[in-house]
Amino acid sequence: MLDILDRNASHTFKVPVKRINDGDDVSFFLTSKAYADIMTFIFQLNFAVLPRRVEKEGAEAKTIKEWVLNDPDVATSPVVQNLAKLLDALSRIIDEAPPDPGPRRFGNVSFRKWHDLARERVPALLDQYLAAEVVAPTEIQGEVTAKNELEAYLMGSFGSSERLDYGTGHELSFIAFLGCLWKLGAFPVSTDGGTERAIVLRVIEPYLQLIRRLILTYTLEPAGSHGVWGLDDHSFLPYVFGSAQLSPAVSSLSGIATEGSLPSAPDPGDVAKAPAVERERSRNMYFSAIGFIYDVKKGPFWEHSPILFDVSGVKAGWAKINKGMLKMYNAEVLSKFPVVQHFHFGSLFVWERDPLAKDIQASIHTSSQPKSSAGTPRPQATLRDPLAEVKSGVPSGNGTTAPIVSSRVPASAQGPAVPAGPNHPTRAPWASSTPMPPPGGTTAATWARPGTTASSMKGTANPSTKAPWAGKEPGK
Repeated sequence: MLDILDRNASHTFKVPVKRINDGDDVSFFLTSKAYADIMTFIFQLNFAVLPRRVEKEGAEAKTIKEWVLNDPDVATSPVVQNLAKLLDALSRIIDEAPPDPGPRRFGNVSFRKWHDLARERVPALLDQYLAAEVVAPTEIQGEVTAKNELEAYLMGSFGSSERLDYGTGHELSFIAFLGCLWKLGAFPVSTDGGTERAIVLRVIEPYLQLIRRLILTYTLEPAGSHGVWGLDDHSFLPYVFGSAQLSPAVSSLSGIATEGSLPSAPDPGDVAKAPAVERERSRNMYFSAIGFIYDVKKGPFWEHSPILFDVSGVKAGWAKINKGMLKMYNAEVLSKFPVVQHFHFGSLFVWERDPLAKDIQASIHTSSQPKSSAGTPRPQATLRDPLAEVKSGVPSGNGTTAPIVSSRVPASAQGPAVPAGPNHPTRAPWASSTPMPPPGGTTAATWARPGTTASSMKGTANPSTKAPWAGKEPGK
């Protein structure tokens, strides 16, 4: 569980600042306390939305309780309710900054007006909706308060007003905002994961709804997108938590399944069926995210979302998808310079080495980044699963090493073989079904045949794709 600051101890808050300037800094980040805290918090939230086995008095067998969006059984604390109100207040600002009607090629410039209004009002909104002891603890040193750190992460979670874009790095900033609140003791600690469950279903999902409204209103560009070969143009976490909602029920952290699905769960292949998506999107975060794709994209699902389509062919169930999504998030978000270069570090998510990290070589991706002219290279280290001491079934490490399944793209639509190209920082999720060994120390996912690049795909008609961790049939 993510640690909570001791209220009786003094603490020096810091305005979060940029630290990641080159590939060596990414490698250091992956050894840092901030990285360990982020992964701990995500694992904590992920476990909370797994279905539960519930013993009922007088019943011979345990019943299963699944957690759905707008579930009345999800208890919400005052702080969760207030955060939902804060997000609603930010959503209403959109009405004050209507999109510019003029011709444009990229994002709508009126997003800058919304962003300016939000930045102007966020300090008062934090005072209004958060307890005073959270926003400004009494035992602090210096002029910077907790509110300064909270403002930085919250405003960083709505996209860039300069580039008019939004991506997974901004989504990460919102997780850091919630993580800061957790560390500050804003949330009540529960023994059954009820608080974390409410955070996911009552705060993160409304945040995603706000972001989708911003994207639709101001036509925000994807930030750091892999194009069609990315999982999603803008978000990643709804696929993590949504797949957890559909995984087998658990009784304890040590009983997390690595395969299988909730008995009532829809088939993973239903993401390619519009009626099924429409039915499930109001209940599940994964299908809610898929539903947004249907709202903004036309054409065959396998064509505009090939990675998600390939994932939909996983035969081992939603538990394996959830495990794979956690690994992919680590490899494709936290380990990628274009994403994490914008993450800032203060006193709550600190730029300090985690003493439990072990030394390894830098990845191909981080090694390919330009070196900063200032400073010395950071020491390299392995990634640590912060919950590794608990046998949760979630593998440690930041690469995707499971074999790759065969393509699910219709045979009639498959193009010619992809020609080999030069080495590329990210090994793309397509091509040969024969798993390839990763290059030494790579932090990118071991996804496909080496040498395949996005540029080498140009001119290839509807190439097939491979899910990075969907390799084996159940039980094999």
